[in-house]
Amino acid sequence: MTVLAAMAIWFGEATPTLAAAKGDADCSGGVTAVDALQVLRNSAGLPTTGGCMADADNDCDGDLDAIDALRILRHAVGLAVSYPPGCPSMGPAGATPTPAPTPSVGGEPSCSVFPPNNPWNTDVSGLTVHPNSDTYVNSIGRWDNLHPDFGTVWQGAPIGIPYIIVSGSQPKVPVSFQYADESDPGPYPIPPNAPIEGGAQSTGDRHVLVIDDDNCLLYETFSSWPQDGGASWTAGSGAVFDLSSNALRPDYWTSADAAGLPIFPGLARYEEVVEQGVIDHALRFTVSQTQRAFIHPATHFASSSTDPARPPMGLRLRMKASYDCSWASPEIQVVCAALKKYGMIVADNGSDWFVNGAPDPRWNDDALGDLKSVPGDAFEAVDTGPLIY
Repeated sequence: MTVLAAMAIWFGEATPTLAAAKGDADCSGGVTAVDALQVLRNSAGLPTTGGCMADADNDCDGDLDAIDALRILRHAVGLAVSYPPGCPSMGPAGATPTPAPTPSVGGEPSCSVFPPNNPWNTDVSGLTVHPNSDTYVNSIGRWDNLHPDFGTVWQGAPIGIPYIIVSGSQPKVPVSFQYADESDPGPYPIPPNAPIEGGAQSTGDRHVLVIDDDNCLLYETFSSWPQDGGASWTAGSGAVFDLSSNALRPDYWTSADAAGLPIFPGLARYEEVVEQGVIDHALRFTVSQTQRAFIHPATHFASSSTDPARPPMGLRLRMKASYDCSWASPEIQVVCAALKKYGMIVADNGSDWFVNGAPDPRWNDDALGDLKSVPGDAFEAVDTGPLIY
């Protein structure tokens, strides 16, 4: 697959995103007869375009029907339309579309990713080795090797967990959650073209990560499925993180990952590794078997096992200072330096020693492959706090 083809998988059919108003079903920035047609097509079960169908419910009754379409037509030709109490009026009729900032897939957010003293950003090179370190490493696989779960493309899909950066004007859309009792309610500012982990047809975790770069908020969902062209989404779970705060989720709450942690702060990103030559935060990784416990900043476990030999969610492993990475590619030497200073955190159940990152068509997969020669024996668990059961 060519780099251009890979980029097409990331970005899809990119079209300008426009600021939506009440009645603006096609996200054009104005209310016209075209919006009425979109509502009628939606009512008939026909495909629609634009991704702003939720804004077309202009009588605020919770339904999109022919009445909404008729009201849009009246408004579009300048006839009076009445509104129930508390229902906002429709946007300007036939207004010239006002482009909103185009969301950016990948790249670096302008916001700081949590305060400097946040656990993700804490130097753990001087912390005490955990008394159960050997047991935990043996459980994960002392002589098994690490694996870079990020790169370019594998079997037609980007390798890693993608993310998208949006402005504060990105329209928010409804999201319904399977685990609503442990999810932060919507709406979320997920654009219709938001990249999904594994691609649009993925049957895997299907994470969606959105950074509101104006308000410094991180929105993350698991098992994410767009509805009606992205006018709304369904998801297994979802979480919103204030990037300016150290606040954790409530104990025993999940997030978009099994540990209740944010995903984005633990990703290895091309901009850091290659362009800047430094990762200044911990990474996240997966293990196949965990115990029914967690360590802060994790807030959730995903196991019924009480075997104390298994690692808990939130366990932090640090690469031993004595481990020599000078043989590795420049990319993996940057990763090694981060693992020695910040370590990596058990964040989800999955394949053992899989280190997470964001996909990018610019990665050199052969260079990243050097991580596959690093054994579990190169790591030790550090003591960052008590286990919570």
